[in-house]
Amino acid sequence: MTSALASRLMLKHLRLIAAVVEHGQLSIAAQALGMTQPAASRTLAQAEAQVGSALFDRNARGMVLTDVGEALARRARNIVDELADASEEVELLRLGRGGVVRIGAVTGAAVGYVVPAIRQLKRLAPGAEVHVRIAASEELIAELLAQRHDLVMSRIPPSTPSGRFVLHRAAGERVFLVVRGDNPAVGRGPVSLVELVHQEWVMQGPGTPIRRAVEEAFLSQGSPLPRNVTNTTSLLMTLALLRDPEVVTAVSQEVALLLTESRSDLIILPLRDPILLAPYSLVTLRDRRLSPVAARCRDLIKALVAST
Repeated sequence: MTSALASRLMLKHLRLIAAVVEHGQLSIAAQALGMTQPAASRTLAQAEAQVGSALFDRNARGMVLTDVGEALARRARNIVDELADASEEVELLRLGRGGVVRIGAVTGAAVGYVVPAIRQLKRLAPGAEVHVRIAASEELIAELLAQRHDLVMSRIPPSTPSGRFVLHRAAGERVFLVVRGDNPAVGRGPVSLVELVHQEWVMQGPGTPIRRAVEEAFLSQGSPLPRNVTNTTSLLMTLALLRDPEVVTAVSQEVALLLTESRSDLIILPLRDPILLAPYSLVTLRDRRLSPVAARCRDLIKALVAST
């Protein structure tokens, strides 16, 4: 953005551009900003005149960014978010309450890294407002790109270009199998997956890293895949299903330890051949500046990752 353009574009232009990107339609964006649609149309026309290029293509599905619009919208969202965060953080700091940090994480990373980091953060900034969302890597990375999170702990989906990210890779991990103590496979010593193929399995959905690792392990042992599978990412649902003695759940090491430490009737089933899982990373956007409290949380997690 040239200095001349920077001096001509106003905050109202940037707010409208960011709102249109978020809502996909000018009328909805105008309503969200408390503007009339004619006023929003004039404001967008002013912005496009200042830039000297169309920022959106209009089609039946709504408004889609042009290449020029894509470049400007990313920075517009940053500026609008920075101002909103600054206003909120100044007020929170004035009241002695800290700031806001938004974190996304896959389940294992949340247990192994995010929870310890939050405990440390709360000791340093007791009033910090922390939001944590647990989801699959694909969702988290899409939400990070949409700037709904300050940072995420996840894997980068294969189809996602990694150039926009800063990554701090955690150590690799294993998939553990958790069952009730009276599961038929308990007491046999280390078991093979072939022995478990006919039990009921509780796993994350198809395509997720843990699911892929388990399925590859079955196939490498010459076994068919389990046919009785319940798909869920919810620990609460997993615990409910584990009331059945013939249920097996595949989870990360951190989650396996959490489940078995909190429930005396659950155990980790020993395996003859370990199931290895690709590591996840602490992921932030390269071109997004974090608020002080989010940067502090990032640094706490980074230190935990480096120590593993």
